[in-house]
Amino acid sequence: MSEEMLGLALLAGLFVLIIVGFPIAFTLLFVAVIAGYSGIGMRAFNLMITQVERTMEMTTLAAIPLFIFMGLILERAGLMERLFHAFQLLFARVRGSLYLAVLSTSTLFAMATGIVGASVTVIGLMAGRMMEKSGYDVRLSAGAIAAGGTLGILIPPSIMLIVLGPIIGVPVLRLFAAVIFPGLLLAGLFIAYCMIRSFLNPSLGPPLPPEKRAPNVMFIAKEFALGVVPLFVVIAATLGSILAGLATPTEASGMGALGALLLTIAYRKFSFRNFSDSLAQTLKISSMVLFLIAAANYFGAIFSILGTPYLITDWLLDLGLSPMALLIVILCFIFVLGWSLDWAPIVLILVPVVFPVIQELGINPVWFGTLVAVCLQTAWLTPPVALSAYFLKGVMPHWQLKDIYIGMLHFLGLQILGLSLVVIFPQIALWLPSVLFGGR
Repeated sequence: MSEEMLGLALLAGLFVLIIVGFPIAFTLLFVAVIAGYSGIGMRAFNLMITQVERTMEMTTLAAIPLFIFMGLILERAGLMERLFHAFQLLFARVRGSLYLAVLSTSTLFAMATGIVGASVTVIGLMAGRMMEKSGYDVRLSAGAIAAGGTLGILIPPSIMLIVLGPIIGVPVLRLFAAVIFPGLLLAGLFIAYCMIRSFLNPSLGPPLPPEKRAPNVMFIAKEFALGVVPLFVVIAATLGSILAGLATPTEASGMGALGALLLTIAYRKFSFRNFSDSLAQTLKISSMVLFLIAAANYFGAIFSILGTPYLITDWLLDLGLSPMALLIVILCFIFVLGWSLDWAPIVLILVPVVFPVIQELGINPVWFGTLVAVCLQTAWLTPPVALSAYFLKGVMPHWQLKDIYIGMLHFLGLQILGLSLVVIFPQIALWLPSVLFGGR
């Protein structure tokens, strides 16, 4: 067997083992060591040490634990509940007010945490029963909660983007800037859909009854000022400093973590138990992500040495498709894999395989990175796996999984529409990076 075909067998075996259920990081190491030793001998072990050291030297990755800590400390302090309450009072008189509150909270909180499971779970706990008691449609409610929670994987500071940037050779700053408008576009589509349906059929989302409304405008202003403005200031300072070029993602993540901690203290929500739990969870998640990155870098190095990426590139280019058609084929493949796989193996394994094709076609890597991010966010709402459905089912066990799936499919259509718009109009993603940083 040639080295190129050995690498292809390596890739096929890897996906089979991951789908069966083996841990991704250890599977990457195991398969890479076996194929590496078979292909290049003892050099495979030296390469492992080199790749782990290179991963440890990537200062951008230091932002991962800090952004994770920022999101966890805000979540555990109950600030998301206060944010939701403020939006609920602000929109109480409007048809579909709870849909609007859920999606507004999800969008703003997505800028504080990139952990989808936490967002869906917390929003489901806060809003699920209230929507049910207020006579809201279960399917539309489930779809709004699940779709809003997935925005955390796309809107900065997304952990996925921090990992994706070095893989496609794009500064994380540019990726952060590129996904802002696509993220807001999706949030806008979700809100418009819910509000239009509530307007056409008031029984889907009636206004809140008088007893659940604020007594006066000043009360609403006070809750909004206390619940939304401080969190918005912390998020704006963090992302604003990144986009303005005043701080790197790593520096800004430190500012965000400190700001979240100070905000928690100011709201008198700080406790050593929440603090220690957040630190422990941050350590657990960060260790998993960073170990996975190191294993994937080693796997990618072995894969490249075997020459398989060049073989795959030649195969795809020999299809004779136009650059746009080939891009759509790649995105469809990523989308389908997202039904059964998390974002990590797709970003760390598949993207490096297809990226040489993207380079050969002359496709803007910032645009491609944005499309990959939107595509993977879309996969979170795709049955039969659709992890968001299981997070929501966990906190709303009496909701039928069938109803949750049907509700999510409505928003899946909106996400495909949003992805199509970014494909057709690349400037949705490229305009802001060009204004902030110039060039491509």
